[in-house]
Amino acid sequence: MKNTPEPITAVSVQESPSWTLTAAQFHQLAAVPAETEWFANLDNPRTRRAYQVDLQDFMAFTGIQRSEQFRIVTRAHVLAWRKTLEDRALSGATIRRKLAALSSLFEYLCEKNAVDFNPAKGAKRPRVDSNEGKTPALGDHQARALLDAPDPETLKGKRDRALLAVLLYHGLRREELCLLKVRDIHDRRGVPHLRIHGKGNKLRYVPLHPGSAERIHAYLEVAGHGAAADAPLFQPLRVTGAAITADGVYKCVLVYAAQAKIKVEGFGVHSLRATAATNALEHEADIAKVQEWLGHANIATTRIYDRRKSRPEDSPTFKVAY
Repeated sequence: MKNTPEPITAVSVQESPSWTLTAAQFHQLAAVPAETEWFANLDNPRTRRAYQVDLQDFMAFTGIQRSEQFRIVTRAHVLAWRKTLEDRALSGATIRRKLAALSSLFEYLCEKNAVDFNPAKGAKRPRVDSNEGKTPALGDHQARALLDAPDPETLKGKRDRALLAVLLYHGLRREELCLLKVRDIHDRRGVPHLRIHGKGNKLRYVPLHPGSAERIHAYLEVAGHGAAADAPLFQPLRVTGAAITADGVYKCVLVYAAQAKIKVEGFGVHSLRATAATNALEHEADIAKVQEWLGHANIATTRIYDRRKSRPEDSPTFKVAY
């Protein structure tokens, strides 16, 4: 039986009071494997967790116990692993991600001259159907029903009305909403904006929709933390000074979706981001501006939400008349 491989982690360095490395620290850093350096350079926590799981999967399959053993991996190992992933009936998207994680590591090792070639490069990855992974978007009437679902007379209702508005009018990711602070609502050239802390610690600035602005104002007026610039914008009802959690946002959205009788297969918080993007594109927003608005690194990701070519109302079905 193979032993469970140890997680790949970064070496922590304790700084000395003089802000210089001791001799022991210098030698410790010099001995850090390139594999560990690569892992430490992954900024996004979710990517880091996913890639760690993927690499541990590969290590368990090959019996790798130490990070330096990656240097003797061959293309045959990679292809055998891919076959095993297929036999496990994993989705095409999951297999592609796992192979991408392995390939990313080996690209870094090549740059560091730790290996001569990338054995994962060119390994055929399963084709992913164009519809796979698409997050369902709501119709306009469903979005409006969701926006109006919370009770406008209670603190919880006011908070949740503002929360849903920020998601639906601005296309934020769930984590981005949780990171918002009161100070992130500010004027730029006289226009209220949201400062959004996106993936990879990238900031972007999005004009505040009047519908969101009105609801946020109503919420902060009764919540009591509107004057605290450093306070999280959306907080739990039980005052702790902490931000609402991603799980809290998830539960909130699903409760109101059920209340609004929204029954869409695959619906989740990300559906509100898909709804915002789809709606903006259908109203002739420039796709490059939508890319910037959503914080996408690649415009191909934005095109996933461009469903104008498949609008039911444009179907020849509705051109037929007898």
